[in-house]
Amino acid sequence: MKVHNEKKRKKTDSDTQWQALLENEAEANRYAAKCLAVCAGVGALAWLFNLLGIFIIPAAIMNIGMPFTILFFLLPTLLCKLTNGTPPWLKYAIVICGTISIFILSSAMPKHGVLAWAVPLVLSCHYYSKNLTRLTLVASWVFFSASIYIGIYCGEGDLNLFFMSFEHFEEVVMQREMYDATIFSAFPRIPTAGMLKSSTLFFVFPRALILLGISSICTTIAARTRRLLERQIKDSEERQRISTELDVATRIQADMLPCIFPAFPDRPEFDIYATMNPAKEVGGDFYDFFMVDDTHLAIVIADVSGKGVPAALFMVIGKTLISDHTKPGTDLGKVFSEVNELLCRANNEGLFITAFEGVLDLVTGEFTFVNAGHEMPFIAKSGGVYEAQKLRPGFVLAGMEGMVYQSGSIQLSPGDKIFQYTDGVTEATNAAYELYGMERLSKVLAENTDKKPAELLSIVKADIDAFVGDAPQFDDITMLCVSYLQRLKDVQTK
Repeated sequence: MKVHNEKKRKKTDSDTQWQALLENEAEANRYAAKCLAVCAGVGALAWLFNLLGIFIIPAAIMNIGMPFTILFFLLPTLLCKLTNGTPPWLKYAIVICGTISIFILSSAMPKHGVLAWAVPLVLSCHYYSKNLTRLTLVASWVFFSASIYIGIYCGEGDLNLFFMSFEHFEEVVMQREMYDATIFSAFPRIPTAGMLKSSTLFFVFPRALILLGISSICTTIAARTRRLLERQIKDSEERQRISTELDVATRIQADMLPCIFPAFPDRPEFDIYATMNPAKEVGGDFYDFFMVDDTHLAIVIADVSGKGVPAALFMVIGKTLISDHTKPGTDLGKVFSEVNELLCRANNEGLFITAFEGVLDLVTGEFTFVNAGHEMPFIAKSGGVYEAQKLRPGFVLAGMEGMVYQSGSIQLSPGDKIFQYTDGVTEATNAAYELYGMERLSKVLAENTDKKPAELLSIVKADIDAFVGDAPQFDDITMLCVSYLQRLKDVQTK
């Protein structure tokens, strides 16, 4: 079964890679067609300059050769529009059109079309195929050689070709005036054996070697770029796999946190609501609430240093340890002291946790708490507004072994509310690098003291979003609010 799955995965990867290469090929077709269209524009401009007398190429040659050159330069653009650039055969058609265009240009104007033979080879680099570049080289050799011989017969006169057959420079000088007067007007010309020999030795052969050098560069570029593309495809597949796994991790993390509200529909003594918005796919913040026993509600909110998967894994450990050690009658300071020791033993990455835990006695209203370097909570007394409670913070969890944590207590009455959060709230940053801050948080809480926990958290989050705007979120944003509605003994007597 494992072997079958491995084969299936490899086949899927191969199909994905092939599809990506095809998409790249279609894009390469469009780019190559644009390049040839630019060449067509250059040819049209040269034709215009020749008509204006700026160039001195014989008009008969230019008027015959240039229209066909421009036509084959523009043909790939038409093919791309008709086929959307996707057929596998299109790359061959584009390279062939480019080669034919340069062939016509080189046949008509041998001495002006030399550099143009690099165009088909460079075009072949778009497709990251060494074989295609080699085929283009062979075709260029054939058409280039033919264009030289055709140019001698009926193309633009290249004096270097005609006088190369003379053995002595003096003869070249003596005969040049005669040839200047006749050679450009004599069509077709009759090339001599000396011309053909000299053209082969001094034009075809050396320029073929130059094309070979250009081809070797193009082949190297094509091979290297293809390897980079294949590596990029594999990296993309790996990123997609990681993204899929992170999506699963996000759902698992969300499922680990209490997310069904109302959380305790059969408990009229309190109302509670919490949210967590990770900065990445998975975050290090967490919240928790649970009944320690029938008369005590525990709330936990914490922030793991760091972001991403390491913080999320450490968050799972911390959350599990805190909930496991919170038992009826156990002092919260002792709970954090024990959890701290356990976290320090399994903390090779040097992470730490700021955490706040409180336990509300639903009978008496006593709220006992312990703070391990976390943010100060806001408490709203019945009829009053939310105010930050300046509680003495202890040292962070997993920061140092042997730490002893002290618990404290606050007396609450029915109608009182507690709002707790992580530093991602106050340290939310806008595009101007300004912090959301305690002042703005205090203001929005004071203005919405009468709101229920779920409504309050939505309002605060909306205010944070309005402040941050389009700036990226750098830290997890976690909030928890609990409203103490009535004592348990009052419910039991009704």
